[in-house]
Amino acid sequence: MTVFTPEDRDRLLTVLIDRARGDGRVGGAALTGSGALGGADRWSDIDFALGITGDRDEVLADWTAFLYEEHGVVHHMDVPFRSAIYRVFLRPDSLQVDIAFVPAAEFGATAPTFRLLFGAAAEQQPTTPPSARAEIDMAWLYALHVRSSIERGREWQAEHMLGGLRNAVLTLMCLRHGVPASQGRGLHLLPPDETKAALATLVGTLDEPELRRAFRAAVELLLNETVQVDPALARTLTVPLQAMLA
Repeated sequence: MTVFTPEDRDRLLTVLIDRARGDGRVGGAALTGSGALGGADRWSDIDFALGITGDRDEVLADWTAFLYEEHGVVHHMDVPFRSAIYRVFLRPDSLQVDIAFVPAAEFGATAPTFRLLFGAAAEQQPTTPPSARAEIDMAWLYALHVRSSIERGREWQAEHMLGGLRNAVLTLMCLRHGVPASQGRGLHLLPPDETKAALATLVGTLDEPELRRAFRAAVELLLNETVQVDPALARTLTVPLQAMLA
């Protein structure tokens, strides 16, 4: 099975840009994602945004048919964001093609990863970063379910909930260090000693002692991160979290 090359990706991107310039229903186009900042590597996908001045559903249908019929797309999925539709296409060579179909009034930068190629962009409210307090609250909720899953002998559910707790703690670390917190994008930018400490939250087996060991490590990290955000809340949560470990 052939895997796409950067040259394959760049050729298709050129086709998409040319098509956008020739589509009278498109008022602007932009690169988004890592490519907008010159950070694309061997495994980067295509991130492309269109500002739609015509009927968005019509444009969406036309571009979708074009990619299926002329560029080998085999599947797609949609991710809504505000009034935009991000249609994520997949080719057999594993190239991912993300195209945002955005009403012209909302076409503009919501993050630094936006480079206008042509047309006009309207000023937009930036994307709100994750809330540290919300991550803390989800973390202690996950912790409750880790505890109950272990006690019920539901090892796989315990591991699943432990993963949620771990991810919330890692997100808190990203927020504290000012690196991208969404979908693990900034984890590689964290100081090595921070991620090394998080290794203790991983499990090697589903044996009860191993689950309890990793759970204790995750709770300790959660309390450490909570202190950085809200010391009073950390004191409040210490007693129930310690009770979960008892």
